[in-house]
Amino acid sequence: MRLPSLKFLKTFQVAAMRLSFKAAAEELCITPSAVSHQIKGLEEQLGVALFERGPSSLTLTEAGASYFQHLETVFARLEAVTEQLRIRYGRDVVRLHIPPFFATEMLLPRLPSFLEVRPDTDVHINTVSGPLQSHPAEADLSIVVGAAPEEAHDHACHKLFSQTFVPACSPTLLQRVPIDTVQDLNKHTLIIHEARRDGWQRWAQTLGIDLRPKSIVRFDSMNTAAEAAEHGVGVALVSSRLGNERFAQGTLVKLFDRELETGESYFLILRKEDAERPNVKALTEWLIEEFSIAA
Repeated sequence: MRLPSLKFLKTFQVAAMRLSFKAAAEELCITPSAVSHQIKGLEEQLGVALFERGPSSLTLTEAGASYFQHLETVFARLEAVTEQLRIRYGRDVVRLHIPPFFATEMLLPRLPSFLEVRPDTDVHINTVSGPLQSHPAEADLSIVVGAAPEEAHDHACHKLFSQTFVPACSPTLLQRVPIDTVQDLNKHTLIIHEARRDGWQRWAQTLGIDLRPKSIVRFDSMNTAAEAAEHGVGVALVSSRLGNERFAQGTLVKLFDRELETGESYFLILRKEDAERPNVKALTEWLIEEFSIAA
């Protein structure tokens, strides 16, 4: 049997991981229709259905789940072999997977300091769309958000900081309609991040109040929600730690001291077998020094 195209297999792997043709398209930098076309071509070549397509859902068939499991192992091995080849004969490369908002707010402003001391190391950064709660096979290091990961004998995990949120808005919005008390929030538009639809409700419950805002605007990313708050669209719950740069620059103003405790944290994860690779070790130590609670 002629083996399927490696491109089609990679598209299937990403689509199976994300369970979304749209998310796979964004990660692969192609259109959703191209993803659908490649998956259909792969299914026709294999003679089996890999996905069950619902009106608003995408799930793996039994055959698809089995194929995905084997492909994960194959691609992880291929990545490892390729990495070892580059280490032995080329430049050092370390692959880092992180949430987009962490990348823009915390990593990118500080990354030049790492590159200055490690000019011989190439860093490949993947900003993962959607929640990343486990260490991907194709990553050397990853920063994930969630409750404390389960203990794993083959992975090392370092807690960086707790995930909390605080109400914030632009200074110009405060000038137009001041906010002196929590009840004043009802005079404003509240900005909601789709991944945390109940955020405002949970925050209000900690104060024993009921919020009835003038209107609500939802965004599908934390970065867009924060930028909307900066532009005076309304009041947003912004990550207390990731919003530090905006608070320091004065583009966003913290409104109240009470923070929403999510019970989640940012964790740095890597495979123990990679921990002593010089480039991985250097980036691990730098990330912990820059972003841990003590930093």
